[in-house]
Amino acid sequence: MDKGKDSVDRVSRPLVVDLDGTLTPVDTLHEAALRYFRAAPLAAPLHMLGWLRAGKPVLKRELAHATPLDPATLPYDDTVLAAIRAARADGRRVVLCTASDRASAEAIAAHLGLFDEVMASDGRVNLAGPDKASALVERFGTRGFDYIGNSSADLAVWAEAQRALVINAPEALAREAEDRAPEIERMAGRQAGLRDWLRAARLHQWVKNLLIFVPVLAAHRYDEPALLAQMLLAFLAFGLLSSATYFLNDLLDLEADRAHAAKRHRPFASGRIPAAQAALVTPLMFLGALALAALNGAGFVLTALIYLAVSTLYSVQLKQVPLLDCMLLAGLFTLRVIAGAVAMDQGLSYWLLLFSVFLFLSLAYLKRYVELAQSRPKGELKGRRYRSEDVPIVMGLGLGAGYAATVVLGLYIHSDAAIDLYGNRYFVSFSLPVLIYWVSWMWMQASRGEMHHDPLLHAVRSRHSQITGALFLAIFFAASHVPG
Repeated sequence: MDKGKDSVDRVSRPLVVDLDGTLTPVDTLHEAALRYFRAAPLAAPLHMLGWLRAGKPVLKRELAHATPLDPATLPYDDTVLAAIRAARADGRRVVLCTASDRASAEAIAAHLGLFDEVMASDGRVNLAGPDKASALVERFGTRGFDYIGNSSADLAVWAEAQRALVINAPEALAREAEDRAPEIERMAGRQAGLRDWLRAARLHQWVKNLLIFVPVLAAHRYDEPALLAQMLLAFLAFGLLSSATYFLNDLLDLEADRAHAAKRHRPFASGRIPAAQAALVTPLMFLGALALAALNGAGFVLTALIYLAVSTLYSVQLKQVPLLDCMLLAGLFTLRVIAGAVAMDQGLSYWLLLFSVFLFLSLAYLKRYVELAQSRPKGELKGRRYRSEDVPIVMGLGLGAGYAATVVLGLYIHSDAAIDLYGNRYFVSFSLPVLIYWVSWMWMQASRGEMHHDPLLHAVRSRHSQITGALFLAIFFAASHVPG
């Protein structure tokens, strides 16, 4: 074939680009359903079922109008964008052709400014598979276009295209596409791997579940191997449960995460893991966590269910309520301590409970303060209802809660409850300045803009905080072995 003629033919052919999984790694329908569920968790399932009964195009149209997407927050595939810009530089027409609803497709096309034409589902026709192929043949003729796609639904389209451009597709699909189109090009794409799933599970956050062992330390029962094995099962159950709640939280917080400088790289927000896959895995993780919890008895299962209910309410709705969101975060931390007491079948000390509530409330406010400080130039924290002018009050509340925890500790040290556990309860008093220093230091770090992680993770990773924590524990250990 004459190379010059082939080049002319290629330039005269429009480049047709798929949307979901191609131009953007996400599925706009699935994410619209998640947005609608977050906005109306009770009504959404019934409404969506009714729309689906009327046909998938109707479901797409209703969701697109009920929860309009923000195209500025979507992740886009750089390889596809480069191919589109190269085609435009050659003078080719570029067409966005998608099974997504027209309202969503046109919003994305207007935002990018790279398309000459938009073809999409319209509430009557679902422009996917054979229907998309027929529409393109009618518009451009057989072999009259090149097509970039990624899924098995695109095989019918590639069969009518001159050139099949395959991206983000498994090897088997790429080979099948070779049998359909006269020409094929495999474009460098990205596929989710085990590392992405482990990152989404946030295994590093499992360090928070070490709070389950706090009642063991407080009761001085850390020398019982059978009890420690039992507590390890409890730790694993809460680890899996917390990972499942992170999945749920991230699925319902996609837009806010994409507006965040660091969180936009998370596997769900970046589109590396499709929302539909995550939505299927999440309930399985919850069931697995409850199965592990059952090994520690009915009381522990009930505690896990309470944690699940509170964290779900937080993820779906209540994290958008200022101040209450921090109280719930503190409650979720405290529930880990309560779960530890339940797992070891020992009553939880009132002093430990009160101390935990105030300390974790301080950390919850600290977390929100860091997020507010980072978003301050924008005026509002995306996905929350805090404003930039709330920074001083959040800091005041957080510092107040932290110092309240030190007051509780001081009262405990000189209570009758401390007499039975510590041979020298006055020695424990040295822990007070250590705690006051640590609370003040954490808030100073945040105020200086030197805290870029979750506060508890920052504390675990910081050498300064590690030394302070070790000193705090050493004081209590020494006090229980030094005569009064």
